Amino acid sequence: MNERYERNIGAISQAEQELLAGKRVFIAGCGGLGCYVAEFLVRLGLGHISIIDSDVFTASNLNRQLFSLETNLGKSKTREAKKRLLEIRPDLSIDTHDLYLNDENSASLLRGHDIIIDALDNIKTRLLIEKTASDLGIPLVHGAVEGWNAQVTVVYPGDFSLSKFYPPDREFERPSVLSFSPALCASIQAAEALKVLLDRENFLRRKLLTADLVNNSFEIIDLA
Repeated sequence: MNERYERNIGAISQAEQELLAGKRVFIAGCGGLGCYVAEFLVRLGLGHISIIDSDVFTASNLNRQLFSLETNLGKSKTREAKKRLLEIRPDLSIDTHDLYLNDENSASLLRGHDIIIDALDNIKTRLLIEKTASDLGIPLVHGAVEGWNAQVTVVYPGDFSLSKFYPPDREFERPSVLSFSPALCASIQAAEALKVLLDRENFLRRKLLTADLVNNSFEIIDLA
């Protein structure tokens, strides 16, 4: 067994670890959530990562985005992510896309992956990837943060859970986000993705987990 993953064994089996090497994940967004999710999944041993984000790092990202540094401000988020992830695992298979997801490209970009991670910051594109993932038959792990709060749910094809609580004709103002909220949310997203990929039970399908770190409360809301 690769020494790199020996501390995974016990929490997951050797057979499950080997299974992860053949899995492909698509991460939509490379900001507060996407950076953390990408690193968590790469360190777990996922075989292939695809990341999309059209943005560059700015000073306002420094408070919460794992890959944002004083030395890479103005540089492409996905290119900096690739550099960081290959430093962790030089043998990683990784594709990066410096562009926007839209109606024309979403199917071709998402096709061929085993799971999709929603690490986006706008409703329109979230609902687009939910629809595209459903059309392609791919599970989706949604995450979102604001201030001290985070939420996560798992959306299977045909569920359209995001459509139940995100109005399609509305965008929220850019929220405040503290440094630890994305890390918490991304940790839960990575755990849910791992359970789905390994066909484990008790993941958050048709359930919305909400975390309130001001009041130290977690709640699971039934979306069925």
